[in-house]
Amino acid sequence: MTRRERSEPTEDAGHEAGTPVLAAGLGNVLFDVWLVSRAATALIDAAVKPAGLDADEFAIYSVLASAPGLTPTELARWMAAPPTTVSSYIKRFERRGHVRRAAHPEDRRSYRVHLTAAGAAAHQAAGERFLPRLQEVTRLLGRGGPDTHRRLRVLHEALATLNESGERQI
Repeated sequence: MTRRERSEPTEDAGHEAGTPVLAAGLGNVLFDVWLVSRAATALIDAAVKPAGLDADEFAIYSVLASAPGLTPTELARWMAAPPTTVSSYIKRFERRGHVRRAAHPEDRRSYRVHLTAAGAAAHQAAGERFLPRLQEVTRLLGRGGPDTHRRLRVLHEALATLNESGERQI
């Protein structure tokens, strides 16, 4: 039986053979997102590990590669992470020689983080290992792929709104 056949809807929609059935109370969008996040992280970790990065690092390098430098505050917002976490990442990447700090042109108290040539090379090597996994996931999603991507972006925007405003009272 192929992976595609096992993932077809059954009586227990969303249940894959060999995976325990979850209690009904766990069937909510945030728990499902957590499950997907863990599975995606494991998949990306395995793909990019030989290039010397993990999934989180690959994501951060990807953002840095696509931007003309970001401040730690911008990275923290993008990552939905506390400033101390961002600071640890930046220090780790600096020790590797993968990022450099540049003075912020408008705010002398801040700086922008840029990938170095070595950081760009590490990102490229990881990306070459990541791309076949992305293509496989895209293939497995089939025609539903673009809609899945759109819905995840909408969910991300909703979660970012809640995170930016703090705990909302309903």
